[in-house]
Amino acid sequence: MSANLDLVRSIYADWGRGDFKTAGWAHPEIEYVHVDGPAPGRWTGLAGMAEGWRGWLGAWKGYRVEADEYRELDAERVLVLHRFTGRGKRSGLELDQMQTRGASVYYVRDKVVTRMVAYWDRDRALADLGLKE
Repeated sequence: MSANLDLVRSIYADWGRGDFKTAGWAHPEIEYVHVDGPAPGRWTGLAGMAEGWRGWLGAWKGYRVEADEYRELDAERVLVLHRFTGRGKRSGLELDQMQTRGASVYYVRDKVVTRMVAYWDRDRALADLGLKE
């Protein structure tokens, strides 16, 4: 297993426990992108990434991200197919009742993530990357 894959797996281990505060894996000038979903946007740097996450996490109770599959795309990119769980704070709706299969692409250089591109819609991510499930 590669160091890049190990790094990305460690991120998901934290997220699976609901720990979204740890960011030692991220480059100080990380580019953080939500391509689609309820809150698309682009942020730069650790403060920007925290802002993007805060907006997203604030809408959910018990939010978790669980990896289904890891794919090393090349020497710098790792694709993770994942699903979301949690309950909407206002709606009470369980994420399981909605489209909950997403994906993220991590760009890793020198043992840190320099860019993270998150997709709410897994099929869109695979299409953008020219891949199949």
